[in-house]
Amino acid sequence: MKTSQKIHAQFGLKWNPFLPEVPTEALVKDEITERFCWRVEQVVMDGGFAMLTGEPGTGKSVTLRHLYDHLSSMQELSVRIITRPQSGIRDFYRELAELFEVPIKQNNRYTSFANLRSHWKSHIKSSLLRPVLLIDEAQEAHEDVLNELRLLTSIDLDSKNILAVVLAGDNRLPEKLRVPTLLPLESRVRIRQHLDKRPPQDLAHILKETLIKAGNSSLMTEGAIQSAAEHSMGNIRAMMHLSNELLCHASEDNETCIDENMFFKAFKDTTKKRKSSR
Repeated sequence: MKTSQKIHAQFGLKWNPFLPEVPTEALVKDEITERFCWRVEQVVMDGGFAMLTGEPGTGKSVTLRHLYDHLSSMQELSVRIITRPQSGIRDFYRELAELFEVPIKQNNRYTSFANLRSHWKSHIKSSLLRPVLLIDEAQEAHEDVLNELRLLTSIDLDSKNILAVVLAGDNRLPEKLRVPTLLPLESRVRIRQHLDKRPPQDLAHILKETLIKAGNSSLMTEGAIQSAAEHSMGNIRAMMHLSNELLCHASEDNETCIDENMFFKAFKDTTKKRKSSR
């Protein structure tokens, strides 16, 4: 039996709640995420740019997964995700063409430009909704690509937008948009959501809800949950990594749940290993 299957069976879990590849329904949608999804829905009506930022591990990718799921539930809405934000303009056009199933000519950028805009206009005419493009790790995008995207989305002397774009990235993204060449795009960002480090009570709530969704609310004791939340420095990803390590300890020791004593034993062992490796 694979390790993951053993853990699921041993603890009565539908999935490992601490791994990134959990299904979307396993993710906890908090008030911040709910509000961001609602605000982006307004951009879908009128087009334009939204921006999601935060330090690594604060929940940007999870928020985008919720947003994708939320928008995809809207009938007739076309939602696409850029998978290679660091592409140059030529590859950027290739990916857009593939995502929206639009024919382009590699050596004729104007034709590609016109075909994409025509496709988006047709989508708006039939659905009254702007197509949506999600770009994670947007801080890696080239300046000329971001500027090209701004020009692609704007028509009628910049009075209308034919695409809704969500840019997500770490704290380098706002700085990137402040360079002189990108100020025209920066001024068009209608929605800005920054994810800060979370207080321990918020992390504890997320952990509890995560366990409920995974099918075993008693997997961790209250003390273990509080300890994990307090030792994660406000970082959701760090808390999940720490909790997964505890789950592996519990599996190895054939324990039925993770308690506070196990947490401090595992934490102490990790500290010793770090000191001995120096």
